Amino acid sequence: MWLACLLLLTVLLGLWRVWRGPDLVNRLLAIQLLGSGGVAVLLVLSLAFSDTALLEVALVLALLAAVVPAAFVHRLKREHK
Repeated sequence: MWLACLLLLTVLLGLWRVWRGPDLVNRLLAIQLLGSGGVAVLLVLSLAFSDTALLEVALVLALLAAVVPAAFVHRLKREHK
């Protein structure tokens, strides 16, 4: 359980970087950290509680976390044209 708390702390630090990030690239990397950290927290909790539903939610979150940077970069390309 302490591992999930430690991972949650990294997610909170990532939220700080999203809020206070100096530029868009740093914010994008922090958003990636949020996705990865959220997946890690859910996987640890899934193992701790032997709950397969949390495992499925972690897999869906991992898929969504992979799509967000692609959409963000696509948006940035459209704005710079």
